[in-house]
Amino acid sequence: MDKQAYRVVTSDVNEMNEKIHKHRRRILILTVLVVVLLLGTVTGTYIYLQTRNYTDYDVLDSVKREDSSGTKFAVFNGNIIKYSKDGATCINTDNHMIWNQTYEMQSPMVDTCEDYAVVADKKGENIYIMDMQGPCGEIKTTMPIQRVQVANQGMVAILMEQDGTGYIHLYDRNGTFLAEGELHTENMGYPLDIAISNDGKKMAVSLLDVNEGNVKTTVVFYNFDAVGQEEIDNIVGQYSYADMVFPQLQFLGNDIMAAFGTGKTVIFEGKDKPEVRNEITAEAEIRSIFYNHSCLGFVYANENNEFPYRMQVFDLEGKEVFSKDFGIEYEEIRFLENGEVCVRGELECAIYTLRGWEKFHGNFDKSIKEVLSAGGIRNYIFLREGETQKVRLK
Repeated sequence: MDKQAYRVVTSDVNEMNEKIHKHRRRILILTVLVVVLLLGTVTGTYIYLQTRNYTDYDVLDSVKREDSSGTKFAVFNGNIIKYSKDGATCINTDNHMIWNQTYEMQSPMVDTCEDYAVVADKKGENIYIMDMQGPCGEIKTTMPIQRVQVANQGMVAILMEQDGTGYIHLYDRNGTFLAEGELHTENMGYPLDIAISNDGKKMAVSLLDVNEGNVKTTVVFYNFDAVGQEEIDNIVGQYSYADMVFPQLQFLGNDIMAAFGTGKTVIFEGKDKPEVRNEITAEAEIRSIFYNHSCLGFVYANENNEFPYRMQVFDLEGKEVFSKDFGIEYEEIRFLENGEVCVRGELECAIYTLRGWEKFHGNFDKSIKEVLSAGGIRNYIFLREGETQKVRLK
């Protein structure tokens, strides 16, 4: 048998490693390019959808709704409260009733905070407390109600006035009396407004003092937690402003409150004791205000005949987010649940993004009562006269 010859073949390890590295680099570069392309496509689509102006919509679903004469609407944790002089009803967006409360009021007003709502008779004496399941409690006052606010655990703060003296009463979610205080005009000033924090542990009162033609407003802060127990009458702060009137106060959470004045808006912040965080000076006489937990909005009259109104939106640092001229003779302006701004008239509606883009502008043949965002960039709920529509802008 022939002897077979064998030869040892040596491979170039360095060359092989180089080929592997080149292949990996090609895969990495290709992957990066695909990711960049996808991100660019998604970003471009998002920017396009955010800056696109819609003038029409498709109705995805519509349900009939029966409303009594004079019915008003309030958004309540994704649902809707319909209220009038005869009662209040909470419905979902499919028009299914969640709860109903009958009453007789001359001038009903509604306040909500997370899972709680109150309906009160302005200048009357009746208040009803509701949560997401239904009525919780009822309050009967002995003096005319001026202002009412509810906290996220159902605590109710009431401002009343009689014979020149202001009275503040606090109740729990069942309508059980908790505490009271008096605000004598000759000592502290006339009470204009109250505000209660979401957790019910803080309260603020705006007091107007007019003395020999001089006007001064004092904002007084109360703390019902441990810190306030160490202070006289639970008062943890007072701020006075000469030649200013602050007719509206509003907590934007537990520790931030805005005092809306005739010449400026003051933003206070403090977990225990409040301090001035920022001030926003009004450009002109304020026609309307609107707010959510992170922004404040103002509407002024505008000299522009084509656009008689101008809105400005600021963040809580006092920086302008955007400003916009508009011409709708509006009935309501508010932040939607998705952070956009809705300007609603009787037969006209416009929606603006926080970049100031007019996202939607539509005219209607029947009055539009309320607008809600419904998830997604183009989905909304229109409460029109006699029907609730789920729509998608196009």
